[in-house]
Amino acid sequence: MFPHKKETVRMDQQTKQPLEPRMEAGRAMVIAGVKGRYSKATVGDIPRLWELFDTCIKDIGKRVGGVTYGVCHNAHHGEFDYMAGVEVPTKGDVPGNFESIDIAPLNYAVFTHHGPVQALAQTYERIMFEWLPPSGYKVVGADFERYSADFDGRKGTGTVEVWLPVGQKV
Repeated sequence: MFPHKKETVRMDQQTKQPLEPRMEAGRAMVIAGVKGRYSKATVGDIPRLWELFDTCIKDIGKRVGGVTYGVCHNAHHGEFDYMAGVEVPTKGDVPGNFESIDIAPLNYAVFTHHGPVQALAQTYERIMFEWLPPSGYKVVGADFERYSADFDGRKGTGTVEVWLPVGQKV
């Protein structure tokens, strides 16, 4: 939900990009991976979770596609769960030493993140504080980051999208 590093990142590239999501109907997915609980104060520890996941991803034998996901869910009192994972065909395909989360087939506003992955926090802030309030939508489930198959976390190259599940405000 926030950056993958504590270091300060210039926001120039991110703040100049327009927030123009595409709307997409999501599909049901099962994501298997490793999970941690974070707050705004500890969000800088998420890269360590990804490093752990990188060491054990090979243990997930049945993967769907080559992309990875960072799923933000179970937010309460300023804390949230974050899972680094991959899609698997069914819950039965989740190895015992991994956790899983079901992603509901909701409607999503999909935002492409521009710039280094370390600036992902700025993308989220802009989505939640600039785009969401006047949009006519409300968040209706777990949001996630989708990292392209060619994404390189060390170099920050590849495509990162933020998928925000939305429903009409009543």
